[in-house]
Amino acid sequence: MGAPLPLPALHATHAGIWIANSGDESREASRGEAIARAAETPHIILNAPLVGQRLGYPELSGLDLLELFAFIHPARFAVPTVAGMCRAVGLEPPTGEAQAAESFRAIAVALLDVLEQSDWKEREGAWTSSQSLARMGWGWAPLIAARLERPERGERMLFSRLKQWEETADRPPPRTVMIDPDAARDRLKKLTGSRSELRAGQSAMAGEATSIFAPRRQKDSPNMLLAEAGTGIGKTLAYLSPASLWSEASGGTVWVSTFTKALQRQLDAEGPRLFENAEERARRIVVRKGRENYLCLLNLEDALQGSFAGRAAILAQLVGRWAAYSKDGDMVGGDLPGWLPSLFRRAGATALTDRRGECVYAGCPHYRRCFIEKAERAGREADIVIANHALVMVNAARAREDSPQRIIFDEGHHLFDAADSTFAVAFGGQDAIEMRRWIVGPEGRSRGRRRGLAARLMDVASYDDEGAQALEAAIDAAKALPSDGWLQRIIEGSPFGPFEALLGEVRGMVYARAKAQDAGYGIETELAEPDGALVAAAAKALETLEALLKPLAALGRRLEAVIEDAPDWLDSQARARVEGAINGLSWRREILSAWIALLGRVGGAADPEFVDWLAIERAEGREFDVAIHRRWLDPTKPLAGAVLKQAHGVLVTSATLRGGDGSWARAEARTGAAHLESNVDRFEANSPFDYAACSEVLIVTDVKQGDSAGLAGAYARLIEAAGGGTLGLFTAIQRLKTVHSRIADRLARTGLPLLAQHVDPIDPGTLVDIFRDDPRASLLGTDALRDGVDVPGESLRLVLMERVPWPRPTVLHAARRMAGGGSAYDDAVVRARLAQAFGRLIRREGDRGTFVILSAAMPSRLLSAFPPGVPIRRVPLDEAIAHVAATRSARPATAVPEPVK
Repeated sequence: MGAPLPLPALHATHAGIWIANSGDESREASRGEAIARAAETPHIILNAPLVGQRLGYPELSGLDLLELFAFIHPARFAVPTVAGMCRAVGLEPPTGEAQAAESFRAIAVALLDVLEQSDWKEREGAWTSSQSLARMGWGWAPLIAARLERPERGERMLFSRLKQWEETADRPPPRTVMIDPDAARDRLKKLTGSRSELRAGQSAMAGEATSIFAPRRQKDSPNMLLAEAGTGIGKTLAYLSPASLWSEASGGTVWVSTFTKALQRQLDAEGPRLFENAEERARRIVVRKGRENYLCLLNLEDALQGSFAGRAAILAQLVGRWAAYSKDGDMVGGDLPGWLPSLFRRAGATALTDRRGECVYAGCPHYRRCFIEKAERAGREADIVIANHALVMVNAARAREDSPQRIIFDEGHHLFDAADSTFAVAFGGQDAIEMRRWIVGPEGRSRGRRRGLAARLMDVASYDDEGAQALEAAIDAAKALPSDGWLQRIIEGSPFGPFEALLGEVRGMVYARAKAQDAGYGIETELAEPDGALVAAAAKALETLEALLKPLAALGRRLEAVIEDAPDWLDSQARARVEGAINGLSWRREILSAWIALLGRVGGAADPEFVDWLAIERAEGREFDVAIHRRWLDPTKPLAGAVLKQAHGVLVTSATLRGGDGSWARAEARTGAAHLESNVDRFEANSPFDYAACSEVLIVTDVKQGDSAGLAGAYARLIEAAGGGTLGLFTAIQRLKTVHSRIADRLARTGLPLLAQHVDPIDPGTLVDIFRDDPRASLLGTDALRDGVDVPGESLRLVLMERVPWPRPTVLHAARRMAGGGSAYDDAVVRARLAQAFGRLIRREGDRGTFVILSAAMPSRLLSAFPPGVPIRRVPLDEAIAHVAATRSARPATAVPEPVK
């Protein structure tokens, strides 16, 4: 290892602040001293935003070890903690917080030493990138330059290093085949390995799942199987066994759809069982996501060429390093470390993806290297496509060429929620201003790569008079949409144009009718009995939308005609721009049609199929949007019509498919199966775990609701009794923040780190990775952590809920509650949430844990959410603490787990 760096290091946690000077041991420091020293001299730090938060100095900057790691090892992950970084570079983790600051210099030296190693795999492009970073004043650049040799030849540009995709013929339709259940069970034995004991439930599920691959009997009648497979059954390999057999025999593609990114990663990790060869695996198993998840190379090129400045420009350089080594260019849940964008406070990260639908498709100079196009084409040729519920639904609803015919919905209990979002309509100021910008382009002082329709179709319009007229009419009509400053104008009562006038009326009606206006969160009221001013404003806005839709439709027809006739002036670049514009226009026209239907409802008769309401969106008391919303009362109706009926075979599976109350009728209602005319098969396999022996439920009876100090004290004492390893779940973000602020320092001083969603400037996936890596850590979170979190072993031994997770009383919930049986509907929702939360506790054989809910008002009728036989007791807090401590002392000692890979 090289010589120690002559640089100071700074480490800050809830337990204290330590500074290590060159050649000296670390010492504790006050917050004021640490801020002053960091402002004066760059210090080596780990996760600057997090340290800045702990110091109360958000502008903290320095030599961040995570940035150095991202430069030297792009597309690799390391747990962003002191112990995680030490293990990533082959060092022994420090024995305590006081030694952490001293270890920072050793970590930095170990990383910088990699630059001089001949077998460094990520060398190409490093020199060029480091020179650019040096010009930007990146702190690590001089230290890198001292160790990184200049290459003998000039390095290839990033975009020339990326592999191009090749055009191929369309894949033929899948052959009609039958999959024998015994063959599926034999494939399962092969996948699980000869040393693994085949579970009866897993084997039975593999056989039953073959039914969805049988030939469809009639149109709009898919072969559908609902399968509730308890935790530990091994349902992933159970359905992959017949799926892989069918794909091999038929030449078709099976789509496996998930709700969480964690399960997508887990499914992708099972790939080596199916295909040992890495190249074959990459070809036959493909992960697909929405376009907004992938790096846009055109946006990256603009960023690298100067459209980004300051910290955002440094992020662009590090993302450029990553792009050259990334598996698939997925920036959200892929091999880009989730902590990297948060180091830059997400400055510029979203601008590197196509979140505004601005893609010009074949008109892009990087089209043949585009990560999105690669994924789409690879998916057409793959045996298994791993996607998410939203993408599957959107592809099917838009009748895309690659819309799936054989679908496996894992995490199927989320289908209702996914459909609810996918088939929703909202007309608000933020949506409208985005539509205006896409059509009109940059106005005033706007910067960036944004191009309006005129800029993208200038040469086409100059050759086509009718198209030019339609384009000009569309731009004129779009200028009636809200522009910058729209929200302030309607707050001041001086709206400009029909849409701002409408949103002003919406805002006024919400404030006049809504309750709980001082809570600081969004407020809403149902769209019922609107006053005359709102009806009139909606009518004018509707007319303006129709005036915009008409020229856009005419422009679309002219562009299609240009493609069909292919005049002499239509070269490849012009054709590419036209095709991109047609795709974008089709999407915008769908949105406009939905808005027109929504505004047509204002003042008219209510449609019993839908729920409509008005809302003011707020964050911490600050307004940021005003909107009209429409949701299906039962979103599984469009799910059944657009997705299920178009498929030939569908498997929906989950450990809690029936919602914790054993009702198959609920499972059919929540998955869309109830809207199919054909029969739906059912399968059930109970978990192999002995829940009665390895888990219990404690209902604490003496923590008063609304007592913040009492709630925080209960959390602290229970976490201390468990020695960490606690997942704390909250129904409100504000209560989470309050509890965290009261107990984080106390727990840290006893060696129990406390992580918190909505508090720590770290993405939820990375928070879970840190939690999984440290058995003494605890994690507080909300709904996102109630499901999809897989933390087996000692790292999770206590699940703690602050109260009964009743649904929030929104307009939408009130309508569904009335249609679903009143209190029985609420009970079903709560049972499902309790079952999902309890499911985090026991993940593998040998796991043990306690589920505690701090609510004396927990109704007995809801206790059926827990597995049969689990001991359930109502106890005071002191007894619960003593019991958790006794359970902890009875556990065998375990080693610290291996780092997450």
